[in-house]
Amino acid sequence: MSPATEDAASASTPRRMLVLAICCMSLLIVSLDNTALNVALPSLQRDLNASVSGLQWTLDAYTLVIASLLMLAGSTADRVGRRRVFQTGLVLFTVGSLLCALAPGLGWLVAFRALQAVGGSMLNPVAMSIITNTFVEPRERARAIGVWGGVVGISMAAGPLLGGVLVTAVNWRAIFWLNLPIGLAALLLTALFVPESRAPHPRRLDPGGQLLVMAALGTLTFGIIEGRNAGWTSPLILGCFLAGACAAAALPLYERHRTEPLVEFRFFRSVPFSGATLTAVTSFAALTGFLFLSTLHLQNDRGLSPFEAGLHLLPMALMTAVFAPLSGHLVAVRGARLPLLFAGVFMTASGLLFALFDAERTDGLLFTAYVVFGIGFGLVNAPITNAAVSGMPLSRAGVAASIASTSRQIGSALGVAVIGAALAAGSDVTAWWIFTGCGAVVLLLAFLTTGPRARASAERVASCLPPEPADTSKTSSG
Repeated sequence: MSPATEDAASASTPRRMLVLAICCMSLLIVSLDNTALNVALPSLQRDLNASVSGLQWTLDAYTLVIASLLMLAGSTADRVGRRRVFQTGLVLFTVGSLLCALAPGLGWLVAFRALQAVGGSMLNPVAMSIITNTFVEPRERARAIGVWGGVVGISMAAGPLLGGVLVTAVNWRAIFWLNLPIGLAALLLTALFVPESRAPHPRRLDPGGQLLVMAALGTLTFGIIEGRNAGWTSPLILGCFLAGACAAAALPLYERHRTEPLVEFRFFRSVPFSGATLTAVTSFAALTGFLFLSTLHLQNDRGLSPFEAGLHLLPMALMTAVFAPLSGHLVAVRGARLPLLFAGVFMTASGLLFALFDAERTDGLLFTAYVVFGIGFGLVNAPITNAAVSGMPLSRAGVAASIASTSRQIGSALGVAVIGAALAAGSDVTAWWIFTGCGAVVLLLAFLTTGPRARASAERVASCLPPEPADTSKTSSG
């Protein structure tokens, strides 16, 4: 164990709980910003005269940039110091939020959302790395991750309602103003209480791998969002899909020859790790697609105010808030299999209520579908994170957590792009069937990636990873 890890692990329980709370603040502002912004989309659409694709870019400009930079942020934090990168991320995210609040038009808003995402990429994976190096005992770590997942639920519960209040009382810009006091408070508390830590063996930068990741994600998402407007068979869109496919195919070939690759493809030989990343993609695609469809339906089709739309989404969010920490407890006691199975069942059932029974037709079916999805999504997050970091050396925590977080953001971007494209084509039913398919994939992965053979593959991968050199880093708390 490195001196940095020993310092964090030997800290008093109240001090470790405070570090957890500070890290959760970063997750809160990022998650709260996204969930609140979803409720503001119809108001933003009217104010800035935005199309459906414009709304998609408002969300995906953030998720694309953050997905592209998460792994770079994790490895950079392991190299130069996790607290230092975390503080830099808080500054950039807060400044980006200020600029978003002042954006004079849609193009400026999309650009400032991208800047906000640069900061956001330095927050969640680095915070998770700080947590995994602070809570080193497996059950204690699982509970801390459960609290971390519970913050997602809290942000989902508070985000739509708070966003509705802010948009109704002020306008959509107030959502970005809200980030400023939280970001400044987190910045101050980090400087006072979070110890600095580094990986024993700092990883080298991998600009080639970084460019391939950005090319693959950017071209694929652009093609999906703009395909309907430009024409699915147009040279531009076909070129985007071809470029994305080539970049995705070239990435593992390129990384195979790197001593310290940006993406550790050896991790994917672990069946639980691969299952966790795929589950993250599909479950977060379902979440963002769900929020995108539901928000537009409630306000544009039903004519509800932003506040009323937030109230309608509250049952789903409350279920997520309740079941996320319960999932963390189940992971600590029983492992990831049970919560993942239940998550897949509930998410699929919710999708079927929309796709087969037209749950948007009546309030009773609508609220039932919302509650069922909230339970499913609340159960899915903790086992994803636990599978991603469990069994990996602590020195690889930044990279492993970054890959898991990147998978979430990729899913978020694809959910808005694919389901939004189906909605833009005038097919609500197709969009809900895509949503249902995401839940079914989560259920299938739970069966395939959580059994004894899967766990044995994780042990084999961990034993094959080369040992890290002795740590020479220094740790400080001030």
